[in-house]
Amino acid sequence: MDGTVLVADDDRTIRTVLTQALTRAGCRVHATSSLTTLMRWVAEGKGDAIITDVMMPDGNGLEMLPKIAQDRPGLPVIVISAQNTIMTAIQAAEAKAFDYLPKPFDLPDLMKRVAKALEQRKSPSRKPDTASVAGADAEDHLPLIGKTPAMQSVYRVIAGVMNADLPILVSGESGTGKSLIARLLHDFSDRRNLPCVTVTASDLVELDGPARILARAKGGTILIEEVSDFPIEAQARLVRMIDHPGEFSPRFVATIIGSMAEAVDDGRVRSDLFYRLGGAMIKVPALRDRVDDIELLAQSFLEKIERDGGPRRRFGSAALDFMRKYSWPGNVRQLENVVKRLGLTAREAEISLTEVEQSLGSQPQISQVLDNGGRETLSGDVERHLRRYFDLHGSDLPPAGLYGRILREIEVPLIEIALDATAGNQAKCADLLGINRNTLRKKISELDIKVTRRRKLM
Repeated sequence: MDGTVLVADDDRTIRTVLTQALTRAGCRVHATSSLTTLMRWVAEGKGDAIITDVMMPDGNGLEMLPKIAQDRPGLPVIVISAQNTIMTAIQAAEAKAFDYLPKPFDLPDLMKRVAKALEQRKSPSRKPDTASVAGADAEDHLPLIGKTPAMQSVYRVIAGVMNADLPILVSGESGTGKSLIARLLHDFSDRRNLPCVTVTASDLVELDGPARILARAKGGTILIEEVSDFPIEAQARLVRMIDHPGEFSPRFVATIIGSMAEAVDDGRVRSDLFYRLGGAMIKVPALRDRVDDIELLAQSFLEKIERDGGPRRRFGSAALDFMRKYSWPGNVRQLENVVKRLGLTAREAEISLTEVEQSLGSQPQISQVLDNGGRETLSGDVERHLRRYFDLHGSDLPPAGLYGRILREIEVPLIEIALDATAGNQAKCADLLGINRNTLRKKISELDIKVTRRRKLM
């Protein structure tokens, strides 16, 4: 990479890491903890790209983007933020940020985005303008909650297509929130003051059904929920309606359970309808693919119960661990129902593991968790961790040396726990692990493991 990157973040560690990584990549770097300093550098003409945090001691990084665009048109700005919400992604897109990444970010991924930003700087091409969206106070009412990379990816796609004149197809399992996303695409778009019309198969029975729908939409949004449930004849009328949208040209947003391609192969969806609805596609992840969001979602449901006049509740750590291990085939909707029931029926302020087990006892696929005593195998946990790690790199592979890094991550806690169990007695620890004592000593030295001898209490 070649160019000068301005870095603004109040976290010294992040500034150091970014400065070192960008410098090694061949960039010149100016780093600061102050938006005031950043804006002065911009005014002086410094920098070919910017990386800025949102919440800074002397202001909001997003609020500076219009000023940056005014002073330095075409200067790409990458926004990073620990406020991992859909509104942050939408506001970043609204402010015409080049890109948005949540914290904690994947450094190789960020470096690729910086490279693209610097390349764009050489051959500028701006994204289309977007209309204003609702204020940040609307965030409390948004249905989408999640800080995992899977959900952050969905947020970025939503922000990118919010005001695009493209048909949008939202796919995913039942209960993942497809309809909520479809509605959000209207409510926060530049069509939000126009009607949002939900189409049913019965609306298309009459020959003039499409014309009546278009008249009701008036250039707003036409929402087609679970398109694969529409009869083939009704789908043919949808095709004609999309081909001849009338004077006001509404935007079409459709949802479908599962894969649209599979629905076409199975004959449940016309191929010509698939081609017309696939302008942009949003795949909503299943809850089991974003288990780190379960605690956040559960807490939000408990807080809603309290706001509605119900008792204050919280989940114990063992209860949350059990919930993370369950596969949630009904996804967020199933989680919401279970949490509501527990929030109203729990005996104490802290919801216990036993209560969660009892509540989930009659749910589908619970036996897979209960048969393992409420715990998954180590290999299952490692597999889930590795899949998330690979997913963070998208279509690219992780850096070389993965085998050694993974073994080291497992080896260190294994030896530390074994040493703790044997009160720091290396002979007993080596015997417990089934390795030679000299091998154990070498591992302790290589891995910089601290050994504390103590009297073992029985």
